[in-house]
Amino acid sequence: QVYLVESGGGLVQAGGSTRLICQTFVHKYSPACMAWFRQAPGKEREGVAVIYTGDGSTYYADSVKGRFTISQDKAKNTVGLQMNSLKPEDTAMYYCAADFIVPSGTNYWDASSYDYWGQGTQVTVSS
Repeated sequence: QVYLVESGGGLVQAGGSTRLICQTFVHKYSPACMAWFRQAPGKEREGVAVIYTGDGSTYYADSVKGRFTISQDKAKNTVGLQMNSLKPEDTAMYYCAADFIVPSGTNYWDASSYDYWGQGTQVTVSS
């Protein structure tokens, strides 16, 4: 069982930065794969960044590559998302997701690959 609590975000000006934190509460074993998804009003939830907690491999959606960085702090049981050069189109509810099984292939972009989700944190980028 894993509980995820997101923090950070808020209102940011275009071109600015913010950092999201996902605090993980685990019973025994840590998740093998963690990700950040986002969902804007009227749009489907989309994967933004993924990290494999074992070897630290990271993956990014093309829309955020070079601007966002996902990282983990194993000592604190947190996964962070540093968001730079923000654009109005980055406005969305951001969700932390986790699973104990590493998705096959590129299924890490599929929301159904994750059994555990946080409640979400809003990021609004003003132009």
